[in-house]
Amino acid sequence: MDALKQTRLETLMSLSTGHPKITIGLIDGPMDFSHPAFEGSKIRTIKKSQLAACKDASNIACSHGTFIAGILCSKRGLAAPAICPGCEIILNPIFNHDIDDEKISGAGITPSTTPEKLSDAIIETINAGARLINLSLGLSSSTLVAYDRLQQAYDYAVQKGVIIVVAAGNQGNIGNTSIISHQWLIPVSACDENGQLDAMSNFGPSIGRRGLMAPGVNVKSAYPEGRYTRMSGTSFAAPFVTGGIALLWSMFTNNTAASIIYSVINAASSRRRSILPPLFNAETAWNLLRNES
Repeated sequence: MDALKQTRLETLMSLSTGHPKITIGLIDGPMDFSHPAFEGSKIRTIKKSQLAACKDASNIACSHGTFIAGILCSKRGLAAPAICPGCEIILNPIFNHDIDDEKISGAGITPSTTPEKLSDAIIETINAGARLINLSLGLSSSTLVAYDRLQQAYDYAVQKGVIIVVAAGNQGNIGNTSIISHQWLIPVSACDENGQLDAMSNFGPSIGRRGLMAPGVNVKSAYPEGRYTRMSGTSFAAPFVTGGIALLWSMFTNNTAASIIYSVINAASSRRRSILPPLFNAETAWNLLRNES
């Protein structure tokens, strides 16, 4: 099944392209700004030095950033999902240009960063005006250690009312990790076209309780040098939830972050007794918000 149909995003996309006041922070790799898919897109960077276009398809960090951006904000009608091109994107690249090819691939290995670097990037991105942040990444250090500085950055997001969507990871593990341990976060596992959890996707009690599933197998999106490709992994499932939340918030701009989170979590399932998260259902979340208005 098509990813947009699977997540019931088509209804929302027929009603809105997203509101520019709903600003999405994309903490990822750099992206190819010259790709035709981003013509007319509202994208800015934290620093001017981050604007340099990366056109080399062999640059793994650039490929990842371009791919995620294509899911969120490319032009409608092209090969990428283009969920919310009307929203503004704040790109904050934190992956090195020289990431090893083994760190990320079509096989779904998640690129990583340090807890310190991620903590700083979250605070920078919030201070730059983001209302929603997509984290399609992992940590290069131990996933079992609780990092105070990172938890403080998450606390700052709560204080500022900024929603954070984070990829659950691609180790096929059951359990929790430090990057998704905070109660405010929405962790996203990857499913296939039949809605079945992908074998490499992490899952567990905390993900099942407050997380979601979204399409993450053979997703098609933008790739450097004006191309498109397919990739798999939770990295590419997360922006379907991020983009859907951006559209919901665009149509209910006066709602709080907490009410938006409540709608997407409870639209998927009002009962959370499984270690497997339910599939994201954007249309049902929209109906919940309409009924509450």
